[in-house]
Amino acid sequence: MDEGMTIAQVAQRTGLTAHTLRYYERAGLLLEPPPRGDNGHRRYTERDTDWIALLTRLRASGMPIAAMRRYAELARRGQDTYVARKELLEAHRADVIARIEQLRRDLEVVDHKIDLYRRRITGEQ
Repeated sequence: MDEGMTIAQVAQRTGLTAHTLRYYERAGLLLEPPPRGDNGHRRYTERDTDWIALLTRLRASGMPIAAMRRYAELARRGQDTYVARKELLEAHRADVIARIEQLRRDLEVVDHKIDLYRRRITGEQ
């Protein structure tokens, strides 16, 4: 079985390193371990890369690895976990929104300081 993508191809496609992909596998974040080719190397499917893309977004949006692992566990269990998965994502969404609001407040302070320095440089009051 040598179909599918190599770890290098998936790394290039997802922007992750091969090390991170191996870590995601060891951490239990993948839906299933990627099958191995005749040469023993991992061979990733399109489904794997789609899942990895989702993991990348979840991580980039601040989801902790433990929550990502829980989400993967639920996904492996199938349709009976839709409610639990939705609730997990809704909780994460609330966290993301709170962080966005905090960033907006932080940006206001930065903008205020920039405006203050602009006025002082140009001699405005």
